Amino acid sequence: MKKVVIIISIIVLLIVIITISGILWYKSQLKPTNTAQVTEEIIEIQQGTKTEEILNLLHKKNLIKNVTASKIYIKLNDIKGLQAGKYNLNSKMSLEDILNQISSGNVVNEEITITFLEGKNIKWVASKIAEETNNTEEQVYALLNDKAYIQSLINKYWFLTDEITNKDIYYPLEGYLYPETYKFANADVSVEEIFNVLLEQTDKQLKSYQYQIQSQNLSVHQVLTMASMIELEGRDDASKKEIASVFYNRLKKNMPLGSDVTTYYAIKVDMGERDLYADEINQYNPYNTRGPNMEGKLPVGPISMISKSSIEAVLNPEDTDYLYFVADMNGKIYFSKNYEEHKNIVEQLQKQGLWYEYDK
Repeated sequence: MKKVVIIISIIVLLIVIITISGILWYKSQLKPTNTAQVTEEIIEIQQGTKTEEILNLLHKKNLIKNVTASKIYIKLNDIKGLQAGKYNLNSKMSLEDILNQISSGNVVNEEITITFLEGKNIKWVASKIAEETNNTEEQVYALLNDKAYIQSLINKYWFLTDEITNKDIYYPLEGYLYPETYKFANADVSVEEIFNVLLEQTDKQLKSYQYQIQSQNLSVHQVLTMASMIELEGRDDASKKEIASVFYNRLKKNMPLGSDVTTYYAIKVDMGERDLYADEINQYNPYNTRGPNMEGKLPVGPISMISKSSIEAVLNPEDTDYLYFVADMNGKIYFSKNYEEHKNIVEQLQKQGLWYEYDK
């Protein structure tokens, strides 16, 4: 009997030891994989991924210690509803922490914000998209050169017409993308989606002016073209409306608009990058309103992103007799009614060292 008791006691003891060891092992497998040197991982779980596949992925990324122990934990705690998505996990998280995050759907916030600024041109837009998203500048230009895509936009939006397909226009959507701050789901957003979002906003902004544009016998293209010039020339609402009056007065008199900003755009040099050369100013280009054969003409198309105030300046200009304006090096704008007045202002600015000098 003593031997039997001893054998049973040993067996019981072994069972207790094995049980305790198993429990200790099990609990240890639920702990973080590494708290000393914390590593982070973005884990993406696809829709329809099975629980075992999720656990294998977590184990492969060294985020959980043991797949079997994890399956036992899930079974014992009746954990369900592990959700698809991207999760930001790290090695100091326990299995419980990880499963809580995945089952709660607490996904990584990959939303990005892009601010497009008035007065900036398509070259800047392409650079900005490349900087903020996973697209390249080449992809932006490729879409702008996609004739089928541009035609689909013309068919979709009332404010886009065949005027934007003129062979002399550098970029068909220049001036038609509304400048504002936009949010997108993540950096994988396509260039097409970005353009569509901006065009939808343009649609909203222009609809309030649709009747006024039509009643003034102007095309949207003409309004946006002049507004883009005013955007770059003006400093505030008042000066923008006065500049608009100068442009209208010059067009009526069949004079060239003589706007430096159009010359910069024509030669594809950004303002502030360098001064203009005399031969650049004097060469013909459908954008260059300082060049020959541009009397009484607007540029062939817009040259920048446009704010609401510039559109309103075109539609509601000041009633003036001004034919000239000039800005000094500090940005102050001076208006005059004739060339003699204009010449005197320029001479004064030159004496004061406030005049731009153009290279020969």
